[in-house]
Amino acid sequence: MSRTTLPFYAHDISAVARSLRQQLAEHDAPPGHVEMLNMLARSVGHRNFQQLRAQIAAYERLSDPPSAEAEAVDFRRLERLARCYDGEGCLARWPAKHSERLIALWVLWSRLPAKQAMTEREINERLQSLHGFGDHALLRRELCDLGLMERTRDGRVYRRVERPMPADAQAMVQALKRRNRDA
Repeated sequence: MSRTTLPFYAHDISAVARSLRQQLAEHDAPPGHVEMLNMLARSVGHRNFQQLRAQIAAYERLSDPPSAEAEAVDFRRLERLARCYDGEGCLARWPAKHSERLIALWVLWSRLPAKQAMTEREINERLQSLHGFGDHALLRRELCDLGLMERTRDGRVYRRVERPMPADAQAMVQALKRRNRDA
């Protein structure tokens, strides 16, 4: 029989530990497998393991199916990348690692207006306002090379290309918004 993996999330691990300690103290002998599952479920506010499993199944049925981009986000990489941003969320320095540069370019892309044609001067001004290391031409070139922005052959008109953001980039945008809101 194959096992179904179920996510287990607790808002407060200290409360889980207290609940488990209290429930274990009520038992004379070590609990069996099913009783331990019930204890874990009760420690996060469910009646029993069956109710926890039904709750998770309902959530999965009602939520969007996971996409190919829904891989695990590397939050340590995002934490390192966040050091490249100043207090206002402006890119203060160009990241050294290629993988971090890609995420930084997605963040810049998210801050450009959608479905709007811009002149080279307008895009330069926008990029200058979004970074602090003085190389807007590098950012403009990288955005075009990555396919996040397109330009006409003569380079007069630039436009953001609409594409779905990777999960890492979405998480970075949210982290920067949270950090700016908390500051």
